[in-house]
Amino acid sequence: MTDASPQMEGAPLIAPSSTDHALYDSVVEACRTVFDPEIPVNIYDLGLIYTIDISDENIVSVIMTLTAPGCPVAGDMPGWVQEAIEPVAGIQQVKVDLTWEPPWGMEMMSDEARLELGFM
Repeated sequence: MTDASPQMEGAPLIAPSSTDHALYDSVVEACRTVFDPEIPVNIYDLGLIYTIDISDENIVSVIMTLTAPGCPVAGDMPGWVQEAIEPVAGIQQVKVDLTWEPPWGMEMMSDEARLELGFM
């Protein structure tokens, strides 16, 4: 994992994802099974997953955000993500951290999400 510059004191660092790890695509697909209850698009394509880091021991660390700090599922969504990833074959442990930096914006959505929501 490459070092990232710190954000706010106490906030998790946002580093590049482990895209070259053999389990990365499976973890992404697991994230795509979790939906924001107010938006009919999965959290990965919404751009709510900032980092997926997978260690050599297959321990997954996710840094994610929500669409707004006042999101009614703020206390639940990280658990949903953890529960979605844990069954992926080979995963040993999952840790999900919530951050508000950088704040989520519509520009973080994938083209698929924009199309589904009628923004393209």
